[in-house]
Amino acid sequence: MFNFSSKLPNVGQTIFTTISAKATACGALNLGQGFPDFDGDEFLKQRVTHYIEEGFNQYAPMTGVQSLRESISTYFNKKYSLKINPDTEVTVTSGATEALTASILAFVKEGDEVIIFDPSYDSYAPSIELAGGVAIRLNLVGENFSIPFKKLEESLSDKTRMIIINSPHNPTGSSLGEADWKRIATLIAERNILILSDEVYEGIYFNEGNHFNPRKLEAIRDSLISVYSFGKSCHMTGWKVGYFIASENLSYEVRKLHQYITFSTFTPAQMALADYLGEKMDNFLELGEFYKKKCNFLVEGLKESRFKVLKPSSTYFCLLDYSEISSLSDVDFCMKLIEEHSIAAIPISVFYENAPKDQRIIRLCFAKNQETLERALEILNTI
Repeated sequence: MFNFSSKLPNVGQTIFTTISAKATACGALNLGQGFPDFDGDEFLKQRVTHYIEEGFNQYAPMTGVQSLRESISTYFNKKYSLKINPDTEVTVTSGATEALTASILAFVKEGDEVIIFDPSYDSYAPSIELAGGVAIRLNLVGENFSIPFKKLEESLSDKTRMIIINSPHNPTGSSLGEADWKRIATLIAERNILILSDEVYEGIYFNEGNHFNPRKLEAIRDSLISVYSFGKSCHMTGWKVGYFIASENLSYEVRKLHQYITFSTFTPAQMALADYLGEKMDNFLELGEFYKKKCNFLVEGLKESRFKVLKPSSTYFCLLDYSEISSLSDVDFCMKLIEEHSIAAIPISVFYENAPKDQRIIRLCFAKNQETLERALEILNTI
């Protein structure tokens, strides 16, 4: 038998795999899965088929198909009034997680510290560990899951290489505004610190106006790597097409990793997405309204339930506080939901290194069709 030492000894099967397997075995309604149970636009599928049949089946350019990078640039100009260079600042990746991982591996070295905020997306810490870095984990605070700015300032040191910020935020549905980003910019001024901005849910924002894009702040633009996802924006998570935007010198370094991780991403999908952005950009611009209706339907439908609903300002996730229903841990409560009520949710303690002891919160995904949401309300209102 080959003897080895694991590079990720503390990483095992994810809770998402566990919950989904349990839900399938029990025939439960699954609101734990963080992806839609409905399909994307027929136009997209037709365009992929078109490009496959037309023979566009070889490697795409490493940085991404030109037409897609140009469409991304046009989108950012229209939505955020930002001028993005499609050649030097936009890179298409095989999903947002690849962009996040490549960015961490490109800049984090042995002993460097990276600040992340719990509850956090589960790929951050393992990627930091693989790079030889140390994750400094700070808990978001309050019902709005806000940045603990005092603790953030106290945590900054000469070892801090990067801060990872996820806004709009998974799993809480919270988001940072302009004032928050300006405080962050002030804290890192004159420091050699990168900001890795995970904005995969940028299109799913419910308050007035758009999600605040930190690239609008010139003070941090040259220290910023912004990561996005077509999977989230187009209801096609299985296509695994993401991208990142960064200054030319930062892009150059991350592209070095990208070219040896995947090199390029499925060509027909890139070309189809370019057409979709070009011809149906309103679908991107109206994505927030699309999901806001689903969010409001779920929140309104739970008003008479025993759950306390923590209404999100963004993403397609909603948190439910069940502290008046049960004293079970969130993991045990989620298992009980599957076994006794045939509905699956995700415990948010799994997004923490050290979750608050008295926290009793679960996450639901409302990127579901109307029938699924109606059935979910029937079940949740009887608990």
